[in-house]
Amino acid sequence: MSDFLDRHIGPSEADIASMLSAIGQESVDAVISKTVPKSILFGNRMDMDEGMSERDTLALATELAGQNTIATNFIGQGYYGTLMPSVIQRNILENPGWYTAYTPYQAEISQGRLEMLLNFQQMIMDLTGMDISNASLLDEPTAAAEAMMMAKRANRKNKSNNFLVDSNTNPQTITILQTRAKPLGIELLVEDIKGNDFADCFAVLMQSPGTNGEVRDLSDDIAKAKAQGALTIVACDLLALTLIKTPAEMGADIAIGNSQRFGVPMGFGGPHAAFLATRDAFKRMVPGRLIGVSQDVLGNPAMRMSLQTREQHIRRDKATSNICTAQVLLAVLAAAYGIYHGAKGLKNIATKVHLKATTLAKSLTSVGFDLVSDAFFDTITINTDKAQTLFTRAQEKGINLRLLGDNQLTIAVDETTTDEELSALLLVFSITDVAYGSVNLDATMSRDSEYLTHPVFSLYHSETEMMRYLKRLENKDIALNHSMIALGSCTMKLNAATQMYPISLPGFSQLHPYAPVEQTQGYQQLFKDLARALAQVTGYDAVSLQPNAGSQGEFAGLLAIHAYHDSRGDSQRNICLIPSSAHGTNPASAVMAGMKVVIVKCDKSGNIDIDDLQQKAEKHADNLSAIMVTYPSTHGVFEVEIKNICDIIHAKGGQVYLDGANLNAMVGITRMGEFGADVSHINLHKTFAIPHGGGGPGMGPIGVKAHLAEFLPGDPLIKDSNAVSAAMYGSASILPISWSYIKLLGKQGMQRSTEIAIVSANYIADELKDYFPILYRGNQGMVAHECIIDIRPLKEQSGISEEDIAKRLMDYGFHSPTMSFPVAGTLMIEPTESESKREIDRFITAMVSIHSEIQKVISGEWDKDNNPLKNAPHTAVEMAGEWHYPYTRTDALYPVESLLANKYFPPVKRIDNVYGDRNLFCSCITTEAFENLS
Repeated sequence: MSDFLDRHIGPSEADIASMLSAIGQESVDAVISKTVPKSILFGNRMDMDEGMSERDTLALATELAGQNTIATNFIGQGYYGTLMPSVIQRNILENPGWYTAYTPYQAEISQGRLEMLLNFQQMIMDLTGMDISNASLLDEPTAAAEAMMMAKRANRKNKSNNFLVDSNTNPQTITILQTRAKPLGIELLVEDIKGNDFADCFAVLMQSPGTNGEVRDLSDDIAKAKAQGALTIVACDLLALTLIKTPAEMGADIAIGNSQRFGVPMGFGGPHAAFLATRDAFKRMVPGRLIGVSQDVLGNPAMRMSLQTREQHIRRDKATSNICTAQVLLAVLAAAYGIYHGAKGLKNIATKVHLKATTLAKSLTSVGFDLVSDAFFDTITINTDKAQTLFTRAQEKGINLRLLGDNQLTIAVDETTTDEELSALLLVFSITDVAYGSVNLDATMSRDSEYLTHPVFSLYHSETEMMRYLKRLENKDIALNHSMIALGSCTMKLNAATQMYPISLPGFSQLHPYAPVEQTQGYQQLFKDLARALAQVTGYDAVSLQPNAGSQGEFAGLLAIHAYHDSRGDSQRNICLIPSSAHGTNPASAVMAGMKVVIVKCDKSGNIDIDDLQQKAEKHADNLSAIMVTYPSTHGVFEVEIKNICDIIHAKGGQVYLDGANLNAMVGITRMGEFGADVSHINLHKTFAIPHGGGGPGMGPIGVKAHLAEFLPGDPLIKDSNAVSAAMYGSASILPISWSYIKLLGKQGMQRSTEIAIVSANYIADELKDYFPILYRGNQGMVAHECIIDIRPLKEQSGISEEDIAKRLMDYGFHSPTMSFPVAGTLMIEPTESESKREIDRFITAMVSIHSEIQKVISGEWDKDNNPLKNAPHTAVEMAGEWHYPYTRTDALYPVESLLANKYFPPVKRIDNVYGDRNLFCSCITTEAFENLS
């Protein structure tokens, strides 16, 4: 085993022995044999190497990055070279205080990243001119698809089933729209909108600048579409919007796009934060995450996720989207870029980019080349019968251009394009004299409205101020660099620095996703290694690395199942059975894939009710498409009937989709592909150490058995390919993290990780069982990698709820376990293998102390409404001011001695969620209001 294993596994061998003794087990093997059903306890069948040293892994990663060719890119097509300021790279991207934070479901201890997401929303609103924006989507084509579905919901008076897309739209966007439209029965019409009558469509998507670079005033087209009762969506470019007319000014209903060129490397496709902004009338229909300003119990402004927070977990098959992971860390980076440069700086960058494009255009037209359009921002397209020859000649000189049809060549410049690169490009066209251009935007398209006027965009232009601002925000939050985050189902584990290092290597970060394959040999080898390893871990025959979130993996897997049935003439199979305990994304994904959801009951032990399953499988036998089952179950146990469940579904002609959210409990012990599952998504941000980043990025590759392999997602540049992401390998630049994780741990190390995760969970369950009932256990009394504690009996006695406990844990310096999921009135705890026994014991001590506090409420020693739990969390401002509570400052702020050495103070009191939803406010508040919170 590698030395890295000892650093990844939190408990020492002595600690493991102590935990085993505490739970009455002789060995780790004994724990596993009592936890995992014998019928699927296969042992370690993974054919892979032992773990490597950190030094050797870094050397190999650097070697692979070096095998990628960083050409001079003029491809564009939605991806551009950009410069991430060093202060942002060092203080956000490479800072665990930002990248190890969890999704801000506990808003009081997430105010830093929520403020930055609010900044992101304000930036998008200002640049698009729209009234409201969400806090990031996965990529631009996904945002377009979400806008399409949003428009369908919003425009109910229009009975058309046609969605019109301008042919001058990026091809990857059209492909993803095809993938998303087909299962929902939406007819996608790709046409030139110039002169279109918009007579029969519920909405239209236009792009400006277009895929050929043309900048055009869309106002007349939008007005014409509206006159026909169609909603209008504009795909736009944020940098261009500093100079040109906004979608809102042109009358659009929705604006979508990508924030990649705001300082985020191309990364061979991602991750990048897309966005969707819209008019106030549609604010309650916006998909994804929406950050709003509410107030805490003292009336101070405080931020939280608004409206549809975790809506797919609440509304399930009625959800309007299956989005769970977004691209929060990337939205934070883009917002920081906007703050650091400000309105003046962004306009200056955009102007320089535009001048490079006009210089290129003038130099080409001066020798007789013909432009497709004289109106452009950063991209020009020329008509030439020598397009292929010129394209090839450029590649021979290390320059990437884009072929647009047989006789058109598209050239895009960006922030990183140098004068030397322009000169080298012009030599491809045999031009030696550069003709410098000037600003060339039509007056009717020039922007004269203000943007980024909030003080946040003007206060932090010096590196000193920016560094301190980012530190202030970081200090408001709890991330893994502060304490254990024991979130059940979310697997907040060590994101080792060695694994993170490769994402900053230029060979991985600077590649364009549509670069020629021969320039990407290092990536291709990494993809091959990773896909093979994931196949070995899961027992599947083929793996697609394309889905860039677990939710997209679910969608892609269900599409593969549907295509498989179609290929066999069973297109009527559209019933998806889903246990009542399932993740909320499961029914939402099934509906997106065109399936009808039928819920299967669970028994009192939390297992799938086999009788109910058999009855429903029989009832829907002719139309049964699939079952979606999470394993180990969402209730935290290995169900003994899993093979039988798979057999029941297969006997009726259905397929088994196994949700891979809990794969961390199976690696090296069992393989879903061997006990009956047909397809699974694999949450790389859970099991394989891609950090959560405050709510994303994530990755959700899917593994399939051989009969489904031909139905995996295809190339997004090829129409009707069932692609689910803008790039073939999704968010490719974060795949080196999981690749490194596997290389470092190897065959035995990954198995050991699984084993210790299960031991640690059982240790917590045993230590807390006398204080909080453990809701579900396996048939031999064990839990899997997580356990659910039941708060309901104590709540009945004391009035103290699971939310009160979650907020009180903040006073102890902890993020709450998963609250009220999958069972209301509970907390689901998952320690992972990377937490030390000392940290686990510190968490247990906090929970036991909270239990004793609840007893004081029950006994009447503390008032049932005015006690440290109901008033939690307590802030530093309260400590310094007058004390109005009937308990002491020590009781409130230092309930256990360990806090004297390491105390975290939440920046706000408990937030009023209802107020925030009733008074929706999703833009930046004044600096003075924030200062009052400091």
